[in-house]
Amino acid sequence: MKLWQSRKAMQTETPTESSPAPQHKQSRFSHLGIRWRLVGSFAMFVALLLMLLWLLQIVFLESFYKSIKTSSIKNTAEEVAASINDENFYTEVNRLTRQDLICVHIVREDGTPVLTSGNQPSCILHMLLTDQAALLFRQAQENGGTVLENYQLLELSPAMQSKATAQAASTEQLLYGILTTRGEDEGAEPVMVMVDATITPINTTVETLRAQLVIITVIMTAFSVLLVLLLSSMISRPITRITKSAKQLATGDYGTQFTGGTYREVTELADTLNYASRELSKVEHLRQEFIANVSHDLRTPLTMITGYAEVMRDLPGENTPENVQIIIDEARRLTDLVNDLLNLSRLQSGAQTPEPEPLNLTKMIRGIMGRYAKLVLHDGYAITLEADGDAMVMADRLRMTQVLYNLINNAINYAGADRAVLVRQTIENGTVKVEVIDHGEGIPAESLPYVWDRYYKVDKNHRRSTVGAGLGLSIVKGVLEAHGAEYGVASTLGEGSDFWFRLSLLPPDAALTAESEENHSDFS
Repeated sequence: MKLWQSRKAMQTETPTESSPAPQHKQSRFSHLGIRWRLVGSFAMFVALLLMLLWLLQIVFLESFYKSIKTSSIKNTAEEVAASINDENFYTEVNRLTRQDLICVHIVREDGTPVLTSGNQPSCILHMLLTDQAALLFRQAQENGGTVLENYQLLELSPAMQSKATAQAASTEQLLYGILTTRGEDEGAEPVMVMVDATITPINTTVETLRAQLVIITVIMTAFSVLLVLLLSSMISRPITRITKSAKQLATGDYGTQFTGGTYREVTELADTLNYASRELSKVEHLRQEFIANVSHDLRTPLTMITGYAEVMRDLPGENTPENVQIIIDEARRLTDLVNDLLNLSRLQSGAQTPEPEPLNLTKMIRGIMGRYAKLVLHDGYAITLEADGDAMVMADRLRMTQVLYNLINNAINYAGADRAVLVRQTIENGTVKVEVIDHGEGIPAESLPYVWDRYYKVDKNHRRSTVGAGLGLSIVKGVLEAHGAEYGVASTLGEGSDFWFRLSLLPPDAALTAESEENHSDFS
């Protein structure tokens, strides 16, 4: 059976080339550190901020000013129109003209004036002729009740220009009119309230703002450079420290300590790397132990094979069946060790996947227990099975056999003085739990998380030589995880250990069908 397994393992082991590591494309800025990336990003932010400030204060200032002025005269005209029939109307109009420095002109449909208020010398309403006012009235009627005009005094008629002062000749005027009614009931007449406002030239203001913005730009740029250099240095310094420590760790110095900084993310990174350093130290220790264990386990059978072969070569009388059997047994030990290494490697790489089939787990356990009859008879071991019924599961027969052998052998190797090993099967809540229990020395609590690691041995001075290189439980872990099974270990010092795993049962109908097929196959 073992020879067949060995041949199968050798046949299925095909060398595969590892796929090359992906080459990540690097951008043209990938060589830049955090400091200069921060400097560049902050510089772009400041540049965009200053550009926006220049656009708002220089380029769009005039249009923004005009929009504010237009909105103001519209609100004033609507306010005058709404209060045209109030008793204090004239008082309110005079207040508005003085407050907002505007002119108010109310005309009838034929252009004749009703009221003119405001003493602004450049007010276009003082220069407006009757026919021009009537034309604006008609435009308002055609436009839904309002009219908005923009005048440059230099473009007015000679008669109107003559009324404008030299100072006001270059100013721009906004005129807004809104239709309303004056009077009540039958005596009400349509009128138009017109409001005039002067658009003051802002060239001087723009020049002043430009000079101020130049100074602000220089100050903000200098301050931003200093600030970003300080911040980038504070951020990059702990990362640079961690990088140096990581390079030290890469050389094999697993005692390297990573220190964080004032930033939570950097501190968490340092803590993670410290944890990784400790784990790498453990792995390195286990690797060294593995080399020592495997070297010992390989050296012993090889020495025996070489020694017996030389004796049989040099002494013809020593070519006996007993000596040949010793060579065969030691060769099988070597084969078993190599197969364990190959199986573990395939399990961890994912190259070996289980081939589940309907399996009577209880029946398989009974069959395995029968193979330990010789050990029970000659060495005084008490290996017993407690099962509360047959359990049908979907599992890989060969791999589950390997799991049970490794667990039972582990219990035998570390059994207590009573040499008792109990295999207990319990069915509950649609699952089956299998436990392998010994009464040995137990496992310390701090060692429990590592017993499933490859090459790990709790007891370095175990009594039996069949323990091997510490791969059995690692293989158990790999197989059970490939099956999606739960597994674990409970142990108490001085009382023993309980290794267990749990699998899902097949549904009753499927289990009945599978059991019938299995029984038929055994009968055949």
